[in-house]
Amino acid sequence: MGIYLNPGNTEFQRALNSEIYVDKSLLIEYTNRIINTNMQNICVSRPRRFGKSTDARMIAAYYDQSYDSSKLFKELKIAKSKGYQKHLNKYNVILLNMQSFLSKTNNIEKMLELLTRLLVREIKMEYLKLDLFDETNLSLTLDDVYIQTKQSFIIIIDEWDCIFREYQGDKKAQEKYLDFLRNL
Repeated sequence: MGIYLNPGNTEFQRALNSEIYVDKSLLIEYTNRIINTNMQNICVSRPRRFGKSTDARMIAAYYDQSYDSSKLFKELKIAKSKGYQKHLNKYNVILLNMQSFLSKTNNIEKMLELLTRLLVREIKMEYLKLDLFDETNLSLTLDDVYIQTKQSFIIIIDEWDCIFREYQGDKKAQEKYLDFLRNL
């Protein structure tokens, strides 16, 4: 279990333990239908405080191959879904909170460099024997992992739009960030 790569299910367990939890697990039913299709990229857009971060942790807990999450989901709506077992805990998951990276740096270039260095570090710890062509390029590193292991990634990005709030007038920074996301 890492911080970003296969983060486990602890954060989602906390949400389930809370007095107020709204079961939105059928979102997983939709994501299961579009995995490995041309529609596999999803953007969930809701106003602030609508539970998007909890949903991100739920999706990460469901797909993350590093833990058995079946007990967490057995009482939720998704457990009654036809394809529930097919994708449960079957993927490498990358869970990123962009606001966290942005708050640790003072510009987009440094943010993307920090994100890349931390995530590549976790990938190297998980896949000790892989030959990585360019450890400064996250997209190429993910390609290397896939080519050598045939394991694909579910990438979940929380607060993906924080750059547009924090750098409203900096079109160059926004373009650099969007290019980074496109490459993933």
